[in-house]
Amino acid sequence: MLKAHAIIAKLPSFGCGLLCTLALVAQPVSAQISLWKLGGSSLQWSENDTTRLFIDFASAPGSIQPIYLTPEQTVFAHLDNWVFWRNPSDIVLGYVDGETPRTWKWSDGLAAPNGSLLIDGDPATYYPPRAVPLEREVYTMDLAVAVPAVAFGFTTPSQGFRSDGTPLQTDAIPGYDVSIASESEQPIVAGTLEPLSHIIADVDENFEPRVEIPFPRRYTRFVRYRRQVSILDEDFLASFVRSQYREAPPGTLAEFELFAQGVPRKVIYKTKITDLGQSVNFGQLFWRTSSLRMVDGVAVETPDAAVGIKIEARTGRDEDPVIYHEYQQTGFERAVTRERYENELRTRQFRPNLEAPIITLDPRPGLRASISYDAENWTFWSVPFTEPGLPLNLRSGSYLQLRITLESHSFDDFIRLDSLWIETAPLLAGDIVGEVALRDDPQPARGFTEVALGRETDFVYDLRADFSAAAAPGFDGLRIRTGSNTRFVGLEMGKPLAPVEPAEVLEELDGLRVRLPTRVTRSDNPPLRLLFSTTLFSFATTFSGEVFDSEREVLSQPIVSGDAGQALSSNSLRVLGAADAAPGVVQELSLSTPVLTPNGDGVHDRLQISYTLFRLPKAVPIALTVYALDGRRRARIDGGLQDAGPREIAWDGRDENGQALPPGIYLLSVAPAAEFATSAQIRPLGIAY
Repeated sequence: MLKAHAIIAKLPSFGCGLLCTLALVAQPVSAQISLWKLGGSSLQWSENDTTRLFIDFASAPGSIQPIYLTPEQTVFAHLDNWVFWRNPSDIVLGYVDGETPRTWKWSDGLAAPNGSLLIDGDPATYYPPRAVPLEREVYTMDLAVAVPAVAFGFTTPSQGFRSDGTPLQTDAIPGYDVSIASESEQPIVAGTLEPLSHIIADVDENFEPRVEIPFPRRYTRFVRYRRQVSILDEDFLASFVRSQYREAPPGTLAEFELFAQGVPRKVIYKTKITDLGQSVNFGQLFWRTSSLRMVDGVAVETPDAAVGIKIEARTGRDEDPVIYHEYQQTGFERAVTRERYENELRTRQFRPNLEAPIITLDPRPGLRASISYDAENWTFWSVPFTEPGLPLNLRSGSYLQLRITLESHSFDDFIRLDSLWIETAPLLAGDIVGEVALRDDPQPARGFTEVALGRETDFVYDLRADFSAAAAPGFDGLRIRTGSNTRFVGLEMGKPLAPVEPAEVLEELDGLRVRLPTRVTRSDNPPLRLLFSTTLFSFATTFSGEVFDSEREVLSQPIVSGDAGQALSSNSLRVLGAADAAPGVVQELSLSTPVLTPNGDGVHDRLQISYTLFRLPKAVPIALTVYALDGRRRARIDGGLQDAGPREIAWDGRDENGQALPPGIYLLSVAPAAEFATSAQIRPLGIAY
């Protein structure tokens, strides 16, 4: 057996990105790999989206960037897909928090049947005055994302009269308060009538029909207007007879306005779901951007602009990632088409009129039931990609979608996305199904694989290839990612499984790469088993993997989790840490020397601090903190983002300002920067010169 212990470059991998097909250009890169491109001279962004939240298509044709908001136009004018429920996710089809703006009246739901009147930019449209309690005159607006707001205002109608003949144009709001918030908080999610976290106005006597409330530029996502009791409401309050008011309160609203100066904190662009015509494998995702800053109304290229980009992807096997249900006579649910759900079924919740409470109907035929995600045919959204040139680690598919977020961390900085493209290639097989289990417990009683953290463990990894796809050429290698150093134990193939010698094995920092002795094809498709040993440090690890063709320049194909055969019963690539083994985040802390002597003689001038991180679902910031014996903090050194596993930090005896600590005894602590001190590991250290 040829066995090479080496660290190799990342293989061309699988993934998912979306470049939709209205004007999609496939550019061949090799005989098997093509590029699909969106933006630039290819597909126009403005023709291929399902969600566009504060996206500017016009300023740089062929690219997308955030809208630069100015006080000349209300922010509401840039939004056109409002919904009018406080909690619309189970009621409004397609609502996504953080992507869809919403507005509602009072505490529990609907702004009005025609709720857009107060944000439509037209002061001639309004709600006629009605005899309702003042405490119900509360409006909340959620922009979906935060914008750099500078003023909020409202105005009376430009036409119409009250019942007593008073022109509505002069019917000013006597008393009010206005509050704002940058993110969701309890008064919003709980549906209370309390003001939000930052009050910008509290007025109990007003005579102005048009009100504008300026405030220092501040990121704002939520705005809440509340009508307050004023001394000018005396006649209205006196009209209360037999549990109701006999006249409408003074003050009529026609329009809310919010003004901003700068770039939203983030903007969203989501592509259409695209039918690619056939299932393909996906390689790397690339894009081209420009970082800019608005200076005196001109966009100037600024390499150090405080901006970012996130791209998420998902892939599927049919045209809709959602399953829709209706109620049956029995009260159970059954799947229906989206067309029936949208157009033929009624919602369970409704309000007979504006002031009536929301009514929820009992489950019965003809009513909408749940909406669920089709996880069998669609992947979930990938982790966000923030750098181009990385593999899109999603399974192959024939339907694709991208969600793009352009971020700004400064009021005037923004990022422009010019184009993006992905690698695609034909399938190597229909599906490659894999499952993993402990070598000494292939059929765990609880149905999932469970291991002790920090201890080397033997695993078996079974694979089954499906060749129902036409013209799939097969593969001759596989790669497994465990996230830790991995030792190859053996390879078995055939019916029954029997040991075979692989053509090549590469033990990598995060897994194994194995080249098979024979090619797996439609005509020669034996079961496969890989045996290996590794150490896990996280409570949940997915042993993802892929198969590849070493003889041709093609893309790898992902291994999907499922039932690979009867020998194993986990039906999953997921491995969990044992529930009774819960070590602290930082373990096995050791120092290269008990006494640091940073005097330049080359002996113990630097301290090497070794430790192991456990239970981290993703990379977190790690910090080294140095304390005097009296508990005073003397130094704090940033160790950067670190994943679970063995790690090191080097220290030269200086604090974060570069000043050498005086000689003495100190206590060193290593811990995630966001953790409490009880999660830290502490060791004593002497410093001498």
